[in-house]
Amino acid sequence: MALDAVFRDQWGRVLATLAGILGDIELAEDAAAEAFAIAAERWPRDGEPANPTGWLVTTARNRAVDHLRRQQVLAGKTKLLARDIETGLQPPEAPMDDAATIADERLELIFACCHPALALEAQVALTLRTLGGLSTDEIALAFLVPFETMSKRLTRAKHKIRDAGIPFAVPPDHQLPDRLAAVLAVVYLIFNAGWGGGRVDLAAEAIHLGRALADLMPDEPEVLALLALMLLHDARKAARLRDGRVVPLDDQDRALWDTRQIDEGRALLQRATARGRTGPYLVQGAIADLHLQEPRDWPQIAALYQTLARQTGSSIVEMNRAVAVAEIDGPEAGLAILDGLDLGHYRYFHSTRAELLRRAGRDAEAHQAYRRALDLAQTEPEQRFLADRLAETARRGTASLGEAADRR
Repeated sequence: MALDAVFRDQWGRVLATLAGILGDIELAEDAAAEAFAIAAERWPRDGEPANPTGWLVTTARNRAVDHLRRQQVLAGKTKLLARDIETGLQPPEAPMDDAATIADERLELIFACCHPALALEAQVALTLRTLGGLSTDEIALAFLVPFETMSKRLTRAKHKIRDAGIPFAVPPDHQLPDRLAAVLAVVYLIFNAGWGGGRVDLAAEAIHLGRALADLMPDEPEVLALLALMLLHDARKAARLRDGRVVPLDDQDRALWDTRQIDEGRALLQRATARGRTGPYLVQGAIADLHLQEPRDWPQIAALYQTLARQTGSSIVEMNRAVAVAEIDGPEAGLAILDGLDLGHYRYFHSTRAELLRRAGRDAEAHQAYRRALDLAQTEPEQRFLADRLAETARRGTASLGEAADRR
């Protein structure tokens, strides 16, 4: 296995093992980075060890002990680690501990990174750094902030976990539902941040994290459903853009959709449904699946959005329900729902409202709504699509004025 593939697949496992031992993400990260750097030097010369992950963990633990000795701090922990290495740790090429232990440590690291004591932006950044293995440069680029800002954000988060004694542990049963919901929200936020594309494929990183969670918690329906939801959305990636513009779902070339991802997503939904609990990600996954079917079952989509609105209390869900209602009862019915929502800050609210106004023949209002959506758009493909719509409503408005003049 090439070293870059090992890094991609094993960084989170190595870091989780070290963080669980040391109780310090920053020290664990430094030790893991040293181990990978040593591997990059030795493996091309000496050959890859029989167990790359075991080699990396052992080397990193040795480096951590060396670091603690040099700093002459945490003397008790240093002695304990040294004794473990001398008496209990296998040689670098030997098999690692039981895989379940590694899985537990990775899960503990995920819950530590998404602890409610950390700000949401810190949770996102730290999850990408520790579990995803992204560099600080890549994370800063993805979220359009300077390197120094992201570096300080990550450092503060690591120090808070260490200094506040945030445990590397899976929460007790009575806390698990709320804490798991926070973890899933972070992963889905990462996916949505990557939906518009960019140099750093955050959507792929979120799916990578979702797969790790599904491996670690294979009986949690919402974990399976979130992975399914991301796969079903991501399956349309190749068809979402044309000539640098967003392509609406109805106009996408279905031959470009990834049928293997769709099949995998649907299989995961079936597994989640079989668990007998219907959470918000399972409902969203079912909606995403219905959107891929032709013809679309709009009454069922509207009903599922209503269920989701009851679960979440989200105005954005109500906005999406308005689209389904418009398909059933006409654009004015959808607009009646939109007019009761306080979403003036949300760019997709304005583009959704503009589309329904356009379909209702209210071109002047549609033009204004597209203008507002364009002002808020964050990616070039969105901006180009909205600019085209804006020009179209302007032409239609001009044509309508000409027809009125002719009638006079």
